[in-house]
Amino acid sequence: MMKSFPKDIVFKYPWRKYQKRLLDELDSYVSDGHVHVVAPPGSGKTVLGLEVMLRLNQPTLIVAPTIAIKEQWIHRFTELFLQTETTPNWVSYDIRNLGFVTVVTYQGIHSAMTGFSEDEDSLDFSRAQSFIKNIKDKKIKTLVLDEAHHLKKSWFKSLIELKQQLEPNTIALTATPPMDVSPHEWRNYIELNGPVDIEISVPELMIEKDLCPHQDLVYFSLPTATEHQKIENIYKKAQSFWDELNKDAFLLKVISSHPVYQNPEQHLEWIYSNISFYTSGLVFMNHNLLEIPKIHFKIIGDEQEYVPEFNFFWLEELLEFYLFSHDSYFKQYDDKRLELENRLKRNGFLENRFIQFIDNKNIHQILNTSIGKLEGGYRIASQEFENFGTDLRMVVLTDFIRKEFLINEEENNLELNKIGAIPVFEILRRNASAQKKIGVLTGSIVIVPKSVVEQNVFQEGITFTYSPLSFDADFVQLSINDQNRSQMVRIVTELFQKGEILILIGTKSLLGEGWDAPKINSLVLASFVSSFVLSNQMRGRAIRTDRDDPFKTSNIWHLVCFDDQAQDGGADYQRMQKRFKTFVGISNYESSTIENNFERLAISTMESSASFEENNQRMFKFSKNKKLLLDKWNEALSKGNYLVEEIRIESEENFNEKKLKSIGSSIRNFSGAIISSVLMFGADFFSGLLKHFQSVHSFQYLSQAILGFGFIGILAYGGRFYRSWVQYLRYKNASKNLFKISEVVLASLIKEKIIRTPLEQLEIVVMQDGKGDKTCYLAGGTNYEKSQFILTLEELFAPIDNPRYLLATKGSFLFKLKKHYYAMPEIFGKNKKSAEYFTKVWKDKLGNIDLIFTRTIEGRKLLLKLRFQAIIRKNKYTEHIRKWVR
Repeated sequence: MMKSFPKDIVFKYPWRKYQKRLLDELDSYVSDGHVHVVAPPGSGKTVLGLEVMLRLNQPTLIVAPTIAIKEQWIHRFTELFLQTETTPNWVSYDIRNLGFVTVVTYQGIHSAMTGFSEDEDSLDFSRAQSFIKNIKDKKIKTLVLDEAHHLKKSWFKSLIELKQQLEPNTIALTATPPMDVSPHEWRNYIELNGPVDIEISVPELMIEKDLCPHQDLVYFSLPTATEHQKIENIYKKAQSFWDELNKDAFLLKVISSHPVYQNPEQHLEWIYSNISFYTSGLVFMNHNLLEIPKIHFKIIGDEQEYVPEFNFFWLEELLEFYLFSHDSYFKQYDDKRLELENRLKRNGFLENRFIQFIDNKNIHQILNTSIGKLEGGYRIASQEFENFGTDLRMVVLTDFIRKEFLINEEENNLELNKIGAIPVFEILRRNASAQKKIGVLTGSIVIVPKSVVEQNVFQEGITFTYSPLSFDADFVQLSINDQNRSQMVRIVTELFQKGEILILIGTKSLLGEGWDAPKINSLVLASFVSSFVLSNQMRGRAIRTDRDDPFKTSNIWHLVCFDDQAQDGGADYQRMQKRFKTFVGISNYESSTIENNFERLAISTMESSASFEENNQRMFKFSKNKKLLLDKWNEALSKGNYLVEEIRIESEENFNEKKLKSIGSSIRNFSGAIISSVLMFGADFFSGLLKHFQSVHSFQYLSQAILGFGFIGILAYGGRFYRSWVQYLRYKNASKNLFKISEVVLASLIKEKIIRTPLEQLEIVVMQDGKGDKTCYLAGGTNYEKSQFILTLEELFAPIDNPRYLLATKGSFLFKLKKHYYAMPEIFGKNKKSAEYFTKVWKDKLGNIDLIFTRTIEGRKLLLKLRFQAIIRKNKYTEHIRKWVR
């Protein structure tokens, strides 16, 4: 039985700088049993995984997400390491017949653990143990997880059980750690793959010439007249519900009579668990001019007795409370509840027990599938053909095929009223785009130019049946089935690479993970996906270098339908902004930077249809100028040495603007309080001065009136002054103390041994930008340590939810009773000793602070108050950004 790899296996190319860095430090990375690598597409993750496997020199199980990627591993191993096309007999594809190296899929592992059944919810214990015994018998001790972000619940169960039983060295490779999943899923991800050991950034790869200069470009469209009318109708229906329900006497009676509002002190546990529902009832009652008993403000700890304005958000919360809270009190109204529930469903405002009037699925769908995007795709294709000529290699990625637009008629004059692979093909075909060198590649439909078949460009021995399109003989549709699908993908990809197809249209499921065509120089994302993983994978297709073209540049186009009726631009615009947080790129500022937000595109304000077209023309201009793109990258790369994770401390409005507003408000209100005081004392003065006059009674009335106005002024302006001054201090203190708070976090992470790099090699960097916002990051240490520092700091500043401990700062002077609260980060709140150490360091750095345990009656009451404040304020206080710095 084979016990080690043959000694003559060696990688046939020199290692890139960042690859060598990882391999030189491999022993330290693998000391905890994990090597977790994050690197963009094109960075050579597969060869790194293979080299680490060779150096560990143990029987290995490689797990990949798809059959295509599984085959890539074997192909790369034989070509780049064995330097042969023949797969040795000690490498296996078969999970039932393990070799010294076995390459399988995640689904294959799961099937083996569940007895190859369709049940994905639970493991078959006996089958799993039998499979694991077989692996143990083969002495497999290295586990390679390719595209390690795959977090299907059932797959995770199988893999974590396998890992716990084998206790292997785990090599985890991914371009896209799933940073947008829930905290629970993220913990699962880290449990399986280990903490990130090294991250290879896009700028590093740009410096090494392993990625080409590229830029993100946005094409804006507006809803068509028909789509606009559909959206308007939805808004009108929502307004109709609002008009009916916001003053509904029956609903008011039902809510106000609920025991939780009649006897709130007897329902504290329910209130604590349902604070948003509870608040919605108070807001609704206040909106309808019902007096809110003071006991409610006492329970939620709101001394100012502030009740927010009733709006669609609170109406949605209120109706979800009324319809779906499973409250026995509401059961007596089941008939009316069911009637309202059905009406909401019929009008498209209710799905999966979530009510959404303005930001709802129907509006999302209209924007996502807007026909304006088809026109945008055609205009982009025309512009890019002008830019690149016959060197153009454009890929258009969509979510849907839309087979119904592929008809068997002599002419295809169907109205293109949906977006998908076939409608995109049709608008390009009808306009003879790119010399009609257009192709479609999906799981069920493949279309290529007829010239491809006539030139017999298919490989010898591979035959496909095909038929001309009935409405255009210049194109043929190839037959595709389960047996020839992988061959078909490979052949069409080769045609695209050779330039027989200049524009290839496909679905993200087929041209996403694992698909590779280095000649892509233009990518149109007509897909609506916004997850971190899929967005980055799609974009990664276009930024790889091309060995045949050292001057390659790429344009990545994002199609957005802007809802000019929505204050935030609508769901499509918001989704696109979220997408931009998932990758770094070049900015359009006058002085170029490399960062990961939408603002870097410097899009002008959208105020009219003319401004949309102005932005589109600006993007077209950027797409033409390859030299400008190269110059921007060179300038930005020269400004930094490494990519950092930063936390930006911000408020709901811009920091400086809010601070100035608070100061101005304080001054005005302080002035009002002084004037009121003068009026009060002046009333007595005038009363004394004029008491000898005969008309004393008239002057008495005047002085009493002045006294009354003065008293009212003190109450009104004095309270406002207090609140605005506290607001100012809050922003001032957050900015002023950021560095010291960061020192507390760093010292505590070192104490917990989360950060092991010596303190003298670390530096906390705090900067302020021109807008007054503060950013902070950790210089020095490993990528994992920097990330943990930022995540912990972010948790400290996050809105209060349900921490085990709270930190309460004390004010000073007249405002010493006003406390500011922070959530103790979970990593320190897990035990009392860690929490107390964090508190001690805080006291040393920043002064007195109280540590409050929230699992007591008083602690839970305080949490209730803070969660109430977080709900009604909805402040966005922090932002996690990434930036290339020196």
